[in-house]
Amino acid sequence: MIRVAVVGATGYAGAELVRILAAHPQVEVAALTSRKYAGKAISEVFPAFGGVVENLCETYDAAALAERCDFFFLALPHKVSMAIVPELMGHGKPVVDLSADFRFSDAALYESCYQPHTSAELLVQAVYGLCEVHFEKIRTARLVGNPGCYPTSILLPLVPLVKSGLIDTASIIADAKSGVSGAGRSLSLATHFCEVNESFTAYKVAAHRHQPEMEEQLGLAAGKPVRVTFTPHLVPMNRGMLATIYADLATAADRQDIHDCLASCYEGRPFIRLCDGEQLPDTACVRQTNFCDIGFRIDARNNRLVMIAAIDNLVKGAAGQAVQNMNIMCGLEETAGLLHIPAAV
Repeated sequence: MIRVAVVGATGYAGAELVRILAAHPQVEVAALTSRKYAGKAISEVFPAFGGVVENLCETYDAAALAERCDFFFLALPHKVSMAIVPELMGHGKPVVDLSADFRFSDAALYESCYQPHTSAELLVQAVYGLCEVHFEKIRTARLVGNPGCYPTSILLPLVPLVKSGLIDTASIIADAKSGVSGAGRSLSLATHFCEVNESFTAYKVAAHRHQPEMEEQLGLAAGKPVRVTFTPHLVPMNRGMLATIYADLATAADRQDIHDCLASCYEGRPFIRLCDGEQLPDTACVRQTNFCDIGFRIDARNNRLVMIAAIDNLVKGAAGQAVQNMNIMCGLEETAGLLHIPAAV
């Protein structure tokens, strides 16, 4: 059994990690930390865990936790992780970090979006944890920067097509919608019920921190700089993410070419589902799962590809992908603990 610690277990992503890990056949949830709820059982914070997970939340102590735990998940705010990762790695522990602190290979790019990086020397060791794209690098990684939810929903449809040269990388527009849980559990006026209910709004237009993350990864796939126009939206539902992506076709590609490119790239990848026929991705079909459903249409009149992807922002967009990364890093079956089937209604 792998003894795991979830550092920051009482945010939405942390709680989702606990939920998934508690049912993982090769994991023991050995430690949960929380500054706010130290000394309380996790089931007091989230009554849904009652009778299933009863661990006490504790304060973070690297040396003490390193003695009891084999693997660490950090579900912490940006900037906090960069102070913790060096000491955990100093104890020889592998880490999956769900913040943005280790998603970038370029420290200057990270600092342009967030704040000064105090552990920039570790960026060369960190692997970007988009499992279906960087599987081989993740297998040997000791530090993984878990991707953001928006980048996951946008990169998975785009990377194969960018690599193949089927789309014009200068024409990419991504329009994505997220459930409110994507904003985290901390109180904010913008996510109060009365502000969100019966409302649909764009936010951080042309200024979202996930945009440079996407562009760095697409640039690596294309072998040249790539720029994306990205607009996120807040939808009045708890969880789920739907991305609609537009790009001009660079060649005389038809539907079969696009399908074959995606199918070839993701052959044998258990969490990518291509929607054939008339069915298009739907957030209800991926709720509480680690699947990414991808569909597309060709707008022949405008020589434009329209791609649609659906994920659960807390699972494939956060905790589920983190567990998938752990499975790969530890040589486990990639699907272990993650084959949840969504309810039909």
